[in-house]
This record gives sequence, C-alpha cells and structure tokens, in this order.
Amino acid sequence: MSRWTFYSAPGTCALATHIALHEAGAEFDLVKLDMGAAQQQSPEYLRVNPKGRVPALATEHGVLTETPALLAFVAQSFPAAQLAPLDDPFAFARVQELASYLASTAHVAHAHKRRGARWADDPAAHAAMQAKVPQSMTACAAYLESQIVGPWAAGERYSVADGYLYTIGSWLEGDGVDMTQFPKLTAYLARVGARPAVQRAVAEAKA
Repeated sequence: MSRWTFYSAPGTCALATHIALHEAGAEFDLVKLDMGAAQQQSPEYLRVNPKGRVPALATEHGVLTETPALLAFVAQSFPAAQLAPLDDPFAFARVQELASYLASTAHVAHAHKRRGARWADDPAAHAAMQAKVPQSMTACAAYLESQIVGPWAAGERYSVADGYLYTIGSWLEGDGVDMTQFPKLTAYLARVGARPAVQRAVAEAKA
C-alpha cells in the first residue's frame, strides 16, 4: 500500500476521517487547506476534488471524497484495526446508517448557520436559516442521545462512526444546543475525546 495524501481543513467534518486514519495506523501526508483564503476553490485543489470541499483522500487507486465513503474505505483497508464490523453485513450497515444520518441530516442542519448561500440568495432567508439551527441541532442531539446503548456508537466495539459522531458532536454547543439535556451524549463525547488517536488528530487539525 502506497502512502496516501489526506486533504483537510480545520473545523470541518474532515476530522472524522483524520481520526479514522490514526485509529487504523495508516501512513499519510496531511495537507491542510485554508478555507478562509478559499484554497478549496483553487485550481490546484479542484484538480484533486472538483467539488471544492474537504475531505479528500488521494490513494494508489485514485481520489475518494465524502466522509461515509472514506470511513468505510479506511475500515476495509485496515481490517486488523477492527474499525467496523466487516464480518456482519447488518452491523456494518448500521455503522453506515449512522454515518449517512450525520452527513445528510446533522451536518446539513449545522451548515445552515454559515452556508445559507448554498440554498438561498436572500439575506433574510439566511437569517431565518441561522435562527433555526439551535432547534434543528437540538433535535439531532436528542436523536443521537436516544441511540447510545453502549460505550460506543455501534455498541460494544469502537468503529469509524465514533470519530464521525465526535466531530459532529463537537459542533453542538456552538450551535446553541444545551448539552445538559443530553448526559449520555456528553459522556460519550468525552470517552471518544480521550482516545489517543482522537487527541492526535484534533491537535494536528489545529496546528
């Protein structure tokens, strides 16, 4: 396996894949983009990922994007790390189910705070979207709280979904969610945050 190149940016969902790469023990080069300077829209990066977003992972097979796909790829590329229940199709689908929810529902709800221009041009519409974020993200937190039945997102075994849930969970308080309402989720996020691979990825993302 050749050395991969991982494209990330601070404060983004790319942290989930960053965590998974360290949990897997993967060798990779980290390239951090300055979103404030619109590096994700530079011609150089658009040749890597025409979507102009992060994350992106350049592998010996080609470039992959989209967090759920990247997490599954990392887990399947490093089976010894046991980052997904690869031997159980239903359990693996459950991990994918959570990853899909985080990508399609929770992340989209969060994006309405700062990315309203994706959906409307009217500044009043942007303000309305922003005002809705605490309510919509609180609903996401309530759902996630209801799904925690073990130490990890998939139950007894840590998986790539945990790094993703940790990433989204780190946004909740800033989105106006009262975390005292969600003690199980708060305790869960602390457990994931204590893992060495998570701490390493967070430190590298901020550096």
